[in-house]
Amino acid sequence: MSLLRALARHPAGRISLVLIGLLGLAALLGLLGLTPHDPLAQDRLSRLQGPSSTYLLGTDLFGRDMLSRLMEGIGRSFVVALSSVTIAATLGTVLGLTAAWFGGLWDGATMRTMDVLLAFPAILLALLIVAILQASMWTSILAIAVVYTPIFTRVARGPALSLKTRSFVDAARTFGSSRSYIMSRHLLGNLVAPLTVQYTLALAWALLTEAALSFLGLGTQPPDPSLGLMLSDSRNLMEMAPWLLIFPAATIMLAVLGFNLLGDALRDITDPKSQGGGRA
Repeated sequence: MSLLRALARHPAGRISLVLIGLLGLAALLGLLGLTPHDPLAQDRLSRLQGPSSTYLLGTDLFGRDMLSRLMEGIGRSFVVALSSVTIAATLGTVLGLTAAWFGGLWDGATMRTMDVLLAFPAILLALLIVAILQASMWTSILAIAVVYTPIFTRVARGPALSLKTRSFVDAARTFGSSRSYIMSRHLLGNLVAPLTVQYTLALAWALLTEAALSFLGLGTQPPDPSLGLMLSDSRNLMEMAPWLLIFPAATIMLAVLGFNLLGDALRDITDPKSQGGGRA
């Protein structure tokens, strides 16, 4: 609750809470099937209708309700982003902590593997993984998780190298604390702030990556709604039905903006210089 109050007092935090809250509510309703219309239901007589009282955001080429498809599409995007970034954060943190703690061959092998993965542009590496496997929402989750694992590994390893030489870690060793306790209590406990900031920023990029994969036909497959697929389908109809492009693009923009602002606000709130350093 104290973090929420701090975010509410922060200018960027307030905007991020509103944006993520509204989009999160729409995503939840979409995933629960509580949409104004069936996102997959086609009505040929209502195709390419502009926004109206019946269809608030208009209809697409097949007469499907855009608002309903957007709600389910953002829900799928949130599921992909949250799942992939959570996997990447968990795996990357474990790899970073163990590399810093054990050092030697394990540290060298881990970080050189991460360097190889970082050498590829994120979207190209994701495309490579999806191309090898069958294109689906679950493949997108795996691909994005692999892409962002090296980032979390580096975020965890750097501070952990410094923390493991601190006096409170030496004191814990003296009192006979186990490796797992020291790593989870003393190292990981002091990495929560930077990892949380990185997590929120990674969510923004994961949403963009998921949209890009779907746009290229390598993410969520038709007829399931996806923001990237909706953008792809609107390419040839931009002049005739601009709402087909505007609304999905605006949804992606607002989601990315919301998570970026949240990350910036959390960075300001959890700045170690303003908090008096790490805790023992």
